[in-house]
Amino acid sequence: MARFHPLTVTEVRKTIRDAVVVTLKPEDGDAFAFTQGQYLTFRRKFDGEELRRSYSICAGLDDGTLQVGIKRVDGGAFSTWANEELQVGHTLEAMPPMGSFHTPLEPGARRHYLGFAGGSGITPVLSILKTVLAREPQSQFTLVYANRAVNSIMFRDELEDLKNLHMGRLSIIHVLENDAQDIDLFTGRVDGEKLAALFKHWIDAETVDTAFICGPEPMMLAIAQSLRDHGLQDQQIKFELFASGQPGRAPRKVVSKEAAKAGHETEARVTLDGESRSFTMTKDVSLLEAAIANDVDAPFACKAGVCSTCRARVLEGEVEMQTNHALEDYEVERGYVLTCQSYPISNKVVFDYDQ
Repeated sequence: MARFHPLTVTEVRKTIRDAVVVTLKPEDGDAFAFTQGQYLTFRRKFDGEELRRSYSICAGLDDGTLQVGIKRVDGGAFSTWANEELQVGHTLEAMPPMGSFHTPLEPGARRHYLGFAGGSGITPVLSILKTVLAREPQSQFTLVYANRAVNSIMFRDELEDLKNLHMGRLSIIHVLENDAQDIDLFTGRVDGEKLAALFKHWIDAETVDTAFICGPEPMMLAIAQSLRDHGLQDQQIKFELFASGQPGRAPRKVVSKEAAKAGHETEARVTLDGESRSFTMTKDVSLLEAAIANDVDAPFACKAGVCSTCRARVLEGEVEMQTNHALEDYEVERGYVLTCQSYPISNKVVFDYDQ
């Protein structure tokens, strides 16, 4: 599961000034068959240190290609390198596609999908809407796309082409923070007041079957709450968080010295790629950190509870998950955790990356 595969860069194309679309050709095509809305986790060494970064696939299932969108982040080593130095012929290493930011499609379905995207959050939403339009010919898609200005709209031309190709089935509402528009509602930030107006005048929430949200955390939380207020259930709302206000490890609860001495260690067993390994770990270390420290090539990317790369299932024992921006409620109920954010509570824990 954690094995990385080589992919050859066949095209690097600018979509806006600080974002590129990278087309990739894997040596093992079967390993990189993807579902719309999934992402790839890349690794590369910078100054001798390995960095892992996840980027969403922007291609539809029927595009016949594998593409990711990479927007440059201030101070971001990987995104800056990809935007300034990545060239055709280079080889990248990536794990196979992962993520559950999608819903099953049916050719005969007649559904209304609603997408909210902020900035580079359009990348997985583009993959989803292209696939929906191609594979559910009776369904329609409404996209609300928030950006700072017109010149920061990723995939602007491609979205317009899709809108013209699927007249009456794809509606796009651009909300621009800085640029004035003919309709005042479409200028400014996406907040609770603006969402209420959108649902009152432009979007009939009662007709929406599934909503997809990808963007900064504050925007996503506001949109999700507004969707609930307008009648959507949690199972109808899909999230993909591409940035977190709290990167890395979440703060741990303070534990008394006496309690720590009473049961500070846990006997752990982890399974990955069909092989199991047992070791002793302390309860102030995450399952992921302990696995890596014991020479288990465990999968990870963000270490912030944002992606689901480190997802595993706890089969025995109890853990505390500090942060979760990636797993659905039903996954948690079935025992799945983000190992980068999970710490053992019991004196024995068994977890499995293969399930």
